[in-house]
Amino acid sequence: MIPTPDTPTPDTPAGLLDDGLDIGALLPDALAAWRPLLVEAIGFFLEHLPAPRLEAIVAEQLALDGEASAAVRAAALLAHCPTLHKLGQVVARQPALHPALRRQLQTLESMPPSADMDALLHHVRTQLGPQSGLRLADSALAQGSVAVVLPCSWRQDGQVLEGVLKVLKPGIARHLAEELAILPALATFLEHRAEALGLPGIDYRGHIASASRLLQQEIRLDREQANMRAASALLDADATVFVPALLPWCTPELTAMARVDGPKLADAALRPGQGRSLGHGLVAALLARPFWSAADDALFHGDLHGGNLLLAPDGRIAALDWSLTASLSKPQREALVAIALAALALDEARIVDGLAALGLRDTHGAAITAQVAAALDALVRSGRPPGFDWLLRLLDALALQGAAGFGEQLAAFRKSWLSLSGVLHDLGAGAQADLPLIDVGLQRFMGEWPARLVTAPDSRAFATHVSTADLIHTAAQAWPASLRYWTRLLARP
Repeated sequence: MIPTPDTPTPDTPAGLLDDGLDIGALLPDALAAWRPLLVEAIGFFLEHLPAPRLEAIVAEQLALDGEASAAVRAAALLAHCPTLHKLGQVVARQPALHPALRRQLQTLESMPPSADMDALLHHVRTQLGPQSGLRLADSALAQGSVAVVLPCSWRQDGQVLEGVLKVLKPGIARHLAEELAILPALATFLEHRAEALGLPGIDYRGHIASASRLLQQEIRLDREQANMRAASALLDADATVFVPALLPWCTPELTAMARVDGPKLADAALRPGQGRSLGHGLVAALLARPFWSAADDALFHGDLHGGNLLLAPDGRIAALDWSLTASLSKPQREALVAIALAALALDEARIVDGLAALGLRDTHGAAITAQVAAALDALVRSGRPPGFDWLLRLLDALALQGAAGFGEQLAAFRKSWLSLSGVLHDLGAGAQADLPLIDVGLQRFMGEWPARLVTAPDSRAFATHVSTADLIHTAAQAWPASLRYWTRLLARP
């Protein structure tokens, strides 16, 4: 075919996406209606990259083997841009994706190093100073979306000890700034194209602005170190999960920590039943413990993809990369529990009240009511009590209908659960992911009873986020809930 001015060629963004890259496959079949918009959005994003970066992407695609699969080409494309790289990591272990694509996306979790080692070592030595006492390795261990992991060692009390340095990739701050500068225009593009494609009017500007703020945290290593200290205190003495110890050589541009020798958790050779046990321990430590807390704010790891969870030699799991976290306030956790209790009673009105407390705007719209009703129908069909999966699916459905107001911290929490749920699926613990969450909640609940006897009935100053009045009201709803259950069950076609 002879190219015309309107014909995409391999050296244009549209030609790149048409030339064997099934980018739409990043979305599962349930979201097939959104695939054209995703492809156009990535094309728009690439088109607005600086010319040298786009030329490098095109050159790599042309250099790939002619028989390279669409999955291989898609992973190579995503790896070039920190924003797209992060997208690939988030969805890498989602079971709804094609297995070949999942395997390729999982290579984005921890990649062979490709950074300029001379520039990297010069930067590290400048940060450490001449008297650091650290011996740096000549080659890096691995790299992720924004950073490189460099082994190091030092002598202490006659022994050689080992650690690693997490260093930002050379040029990554500039690359990320270039990409974030594109996003406001991308939001405008998405608004117009979504309307033309007949898709719901999502708050693209708000979501993209939130994503930009979260991505900027990725290169704030000083913030990561503060998060690691807080998480280490939270997980102190946990039997399953730990945070690697920080070392004295940390700087705002360098995170120094103890080295963890071990494979990615999801890829480790485990004994029968060990995967499920470790998966339950992960949920209990990283989700249940902060969630069932009386603290004003609860800290959650915001990037629990497979590359950030290593199986240490002692059988525990090392949770790495705390640059991105989610912080849910106690009122937000109270609202989530209120929604779960209302779902248990199949009470649509109370669910809507809980969503409003969570920040949802326009709660009286017909689309909101329809989504809540559909979520309750799905709950009845499942025969299971409401858990995180059900609740977050409801929030996803509302977001796809254009609902707004939930805030970026809840979005970061949702992203982390999406990543972790894929890891749990690979461990064989996905179907029971809510069990350790419920178990820890029940333990907290049983321990609260003495305090409840001397606390005002309407007080929610408990780690379980419910008042005694809430519990009494839920118990009184048992008979109406049974009627609602049978009404919904018998109404099924």
